[in-house]
Amino acid sequence: MANRERNKKMLLELVKQPDNSRCADCGAPDPDWACCKLGVFVCLNCSGIHRSLSNRIKSIRLDFWEDKLVEFMKSNGNASAQALYEKAVPPYYYQPQQNDCKVLREQWICAKYERMEFTGETKYPPLSYTTGMLWKKGKENTQFLKRKFVLSEREFTLTYYNKENESKGPKAVIAIKDLNATFQPEKINHPHGLQITYQDADHTRNLYVYHDSPEEIVTWYNAIRATRYAYLKTAYPTGSDVELIPKITRNYLKEGYMEKTGPLQKEPFKKRWCILDSQNRKLFYFKGQLDAKELGAIFIGTERNGYSVKECDPQHARGNKWKYGVTVETPEREFVFMCEQEREQMEWLAALRNVLSRPMAPQDYTIEANIKYKR
Repeated sequence: MANRERNKKMLLELVKQPDNSRCADCGAPDPDWACCKLGVFVCLNCSGIHRSLSNRIKSIRLDFWEDKLVEFMKSNGNASAQALYEKAVPPYYYQPQQNDCKVLREQWICAKYERMEFTGETKYPPLSYTTGMLWKKGKENTQFLKRKFVLSEREFTLTYYNKENESKGPKAVIAIKDLNATFQPEKINHPHGLQITYQDADHTRNLYVYHDSPEEIVTWYNAIRATRYAYLKTAYPTGSDVELIPKITRNYLKEGYMEKTGPLQKEPFKKRWCILDSQNRKLFYFKGQLDAKELGAIFIGTERNGYSVKECDPQHARGNKWKYGVTVETPEREFVFMCEQEREQMEWLAALRNVLSRPMAPQDYTIEANIKYKR
């Protein structure tokens, strides 16, 4: 008969080993669960995904463990599973972290263990020409309509059509050069919601799309990443994967509503959806969180270059309902925002100072030069 306390002690020792001390699937620290079929230690969130796939899941601390199951965990573990199931993960393929949305973590787990895409037998990268239908939000309304999208790795473009008939020409041809893709299920109000951001002349534009199939939307996301990776390898031929992979796509450092006043700081405050893009050192502001086009953008340089961020209490501005101020000062002008809660003010200040403290790279000066502030 199994010794309950002995087996629990063995499991707790196993999960303290460096390879097992983080979730096998999302990297969350101190996993408390185990997938008995695969012999891996996982966090609570990933354990739920494994359970939905009919994989046997047990709590390390609460469940009863038979001797042979403990031996199975001992002879396998996260490192052994990674060597088998992650043997050939393409460098561009996004490996989700603990705070990523469910569809990314779910499809990563399905791709690894069910479809066994990374054992070396599946051919990667994807085809250089990807085409399909996605639900896209209209520019001026909230209705989502099916649109044809074509991704070309050869031409480094993402094209979409308003009608299936391509003879009428594309609605937009988007250069991969400045494109970013990030999952935004809560903002888009769909579990597979994807935000595609790109540069159009002097403006930043957003497309909001989803696919009913979780596998399809994640495939699109990684196809975009594959195309971005191919572009970056061309643009930076001496760049290593360590340097290039973080540039493929990124999540935004901070998003949320703030109130904003005008350049004289006497204009009425207006509620704006703000996005801080750490990589491009830009703070964007939009009328609403699902707007297709920005109202403006603020470059966040360094203190050495005349930029600063501080708390503020505006004296002359009108109409602000919120009380916790943030001032962003650039060499050209001062921008004043108000937050609803002190916690949000502190989060915005911390995020902005994070960007402010980072030295500027050569390409940052080009971004700075192209910023045009509204007066």
